[in-house]
Amino acid sequence: MREIIFDTETTGLDNRADRIIEIGGIELFNHFPTGNVIHIYINPGDQKVHPDALAVHGITDEFLKDKKPFAEVAEEILTFFGDAKWIAHNATFDMGFINAELARIGLPPILPERVLDTLSMARRKHPMGPNSLDALCRRYGIDNSHRTKHGALLDSELLAEVYIEMIGGRQAAFGLSMTATSGQNGRGDATEQDDVVIASVLERPRPLAPRLSQSEAQAHEALVAKLGEKGIWAKYASLN
Repeated sequence: MREIIFDTETTGLDNRADRIIEIGGIELFNHFPTGNVIHIYINPGDQKVHPDALAVHGITDEFLKDKKPFAEVAEEILTFFGDAKWIAHNATFDMGFINAELARIGLPPILPERVLDTLSMARRKHPMGPNSLDALCRRYGIDNSHRTKHGALLDSELLAEVYIEMIGGRQAAFGLSMTATSGQNGRGDATEQDDVVIASVLERPRPLAPRLSQSEAQAHEALVAKLGEKGIWAKYASLN
């Protein structure tokens, strides 16, 4: 199962006018990070970064001047995501911007059934909250001390850890049926050559010596011979 934990940073809050300026994503396969990531800064054209947004992520108009517009990186983004599940915290916000950008260049939207919102998951799991990414990091003991500003790739890395904890932690993700890093093509999709990990029990090269002494075994047999009607236990023992 292939999933992409992702985040975006934008020029503001209104996806009808504001634009995506950064996207970062972490690939998971069977709930384990594969090491494949995407991280792209995007030129928003004439749309300037709102001061409130700048205070959150620190990405300036000057920094974005030489970056490619969304139309030139859309194929790279969609190829990386492939047919994976799109997973984000407050996914309604991120997908609103993703689909608005796709619409501007004449591409179809990402359908809701391909999207998973970890904020909704967290609200169901922890109805008393708080359920911000920082709060969930504290709840699950995930170090986010280096998060002084929002950043799409950093937030994706933190969210990947939070997501794995919310679905049951590392033990829930420990599958014996398939490895996460082998038998995949360049996009991380499973192929027919996936390695299968089979759990097996090792046998001792020679059996352990019995702990009963010969006299104890003989005493036990004598006792069994006297038990039950017409030595029924002795008859049972002879069948085995």
